[in-house]
Amino acid sequence: MTGVGRPQRTVPEQTSSEAKTSPLTPVSSMRTFWGLMRAYWFSDRWKEAWTLTLVIAALTTLLSKTGVWLALMLGELTNSVNFYHDAANTAPLRTLLTNAGLVIVLFVLKDAGIAGARSLVSATLHRKWRGWLNSQFNEALLDGNHTHFHAQHGSPSTGTAAPDNIDQRIQESMKAMTGGAIGLAMGVLGVATSLYFIGENLIQSSVEVTGLEFLGGYGTAVLSLLAIATYVPINTWIAVKLGKALERLNVRLQQAEGSYRGELTTFLRRSFHVAASRGEDVQKTMHNRLYSDIDRTWARFNIVTVCYASFEAIHNFMGFRIIAYAPGLVSFIHNKLDLKGYVTGAEMLNQLIGQCSWLIRVMPDIATLRANAQRVTELANAIESVQQPQEFYQQTGRSDFSYATQNPVFGLTIQKLELAHQGEDATPFLSAANLRFRRGEWTFLKGESGCGKTSLIKAINGLWPYGRGTIVFPEGVTNFYAAQEVKLQQVSLRQLVCLPGSENDHSETQVAAALHKAGLGDFIEHLADESREGKIWDQVLSGGQKQKLVVARIILQQPGLLFLDEATGALDPEGKIAFHQAIKDNCPNVTVISVMHEAVPPRSLAGEEFYHSVVAIADGVATKKLLAPSLPRELTTILTQPPRPTEDKWLRFRRLKQK
Repeated sequence: MTGVGRPQRTVPEQTSSEAKTSPLTPVSSMRTFWGLMRAYWFSDRWKEAWTLTLVIAALTTLLSKTGVWLALMLGELTNSVNFYHDAANTAPLRTLLTNAGLVIVLFVLKDAGIAGARSLVSATLHRKWRGWLNSQFNEALLDGNHTHFHAQHGSPSTGTAAPDNIDQRIQESMKAMTGGAIGLAMGVLGVATSLYFIGENLIQSSVEVTGLEFLGGYGTAVLSLLAIATYVPINTWIAVKLGKALERLNVRLQQAEGSYRGELTTFLRRSFHVAASRGEDVQKTMHNRLYSDIDRTWARFNIVTVCYASFEAIHNFMGFRIIAYAPGLVSFIHNKLDLKGYVTGAEMLNQLIGQCSWLIRVMPDIATLRANAQRVTELANAIESVQQPQEFYQQTGRSDFSYATQNPVFGLTIQKLELAHQGEDATPFLSAANLRFRRGEWTFLKGESGCGKTSLIKAINGLWPYGRGTIVFPEGVTNFYAAQEVKLQQVSLRQLVCLPGSENDHSETQVAAALHKAGLGDFIEHLADESREGKIWDQVLSGGQKQKLVVARIILQQPGLLFLDEATGALDPEGKIAFHQAIKDNCPNVTVISVMHEAVPPRSLAGEEFYHSVVAIADGVATKKLLAPSLPRELTTILTQPPRPTEDKWLRFRRLKQK
């Protein structure tokens, strides 16, 4: 990790009301299903959202009305076929062809013209909505609070587990959710408009039913609506039961596939190490184990899906071939309804059953929608829960760090620091009563592996969750955290050097100069490139070159505080000396705190010490001492005594050194 800014919690005191109120994030309103569904329509993009929605609503209404016209024309076509040889029909062929032509025109207008236009507008709404959601979640995750980091430290005991496969949630789940929601909304509107238009026509064309004379002329209309009111709800109840099973399996399948994909991605990143250790068999076993989980879940999912498809086929046959033609049959038999009216009524009922059965048809989509929405709302809840990191970590352990600022003359101060692991009663593994790092001082952290050197640096930067203590930063001083493992993003080389800032913050000459001073001058001509010979920079540069790239960033950024967390681990002895010398020559007055594997810190080629002091960690206690043999007397005095308020002893020492 490089370029981590100073912890956001710079004020050590908060009122109780402030501590209980989490700051709003771009996804604060998306923590529930309906909150997620409506957020876009009440955002700053509401005009765009509502315009597209109203166009879709208008096209859906027109589509339902066209369905009524089509049903009427199908009745006319059936009637022209039935009376083709009737003596009163003077132009049977022309009537038949005219009705057939009108049916074709209405069908093309309905299913190709209006439906096609609605598909295009709904696809546009889908694209816009998904893009907006994607930007909101990215903004919420990638903020100055390091939310993306803290969100991955959740646990069931906090009430918000760490979200797995965040990439899958933001991309696949969000894309499927937005598409499914729009489709379902159009289905609901289609039902409403169809009920209005078709119901109105059924009532107008209704006739009396023998045996049900008390219904008067509304007989066939009542029977039609009663058939729908009985048949559709029963089948919908069955569909809901099957849909819940699909939803559960869908979530489980997403989790299993995400785990398998994540392991594949991790494997490809450590491909060399697997090859070098001949660990292919172990990796293969791991892949087989993860995929077997996918296979078992997929098998159960397929069984439920087939059952649902069979149920839907039976429902369609019964609805379209029997239920739709039953209500008008008695009136047709008793000659109270002619063939044209009977067929027209049946076709209208077909249309209405089809629209009212949308829930049954799309139940698998609803199951998928709810599964995807659950994945997204879980991520929104995880983001919101860590907006006050210290309060978040206090749910699972002791987290009582205080961050403040002071006059930069006094440098960095650490007071009564204790670091622990998760758990209320966890024993501190590292304590530091009082550590001070003066401006321009270079300090070497020394101790056995696992003693807490890296944890100390993380705690100073607000990236260690459990413990307590006070960290006081020099006011107005920027800090830079350089870790051992450097992961490069897929951007241009110039942008990589300019991180954590923008490539517009520095001129090309400045960037090129920083690269040259860091020992990467051969790459200056490729500053504008995002890749080289088909490979991104993370694949092109070796481990040592990546650490030299970090030196270029440091030279360019000119931080006042520099944390080196084994940042020279991939360099040879000469490279480590050059690493330190480049910082010494180009970053005057920088305060350096460094962790290295070496027992003693490196020296310059002239034999001079880079480091002024050492913090030794032994038996869980960090103590600081000066490297006295190599320090001039004046610097020793300055580092061991606090400066007077009226005198900058650093300036005094530099004047004496010049003399």
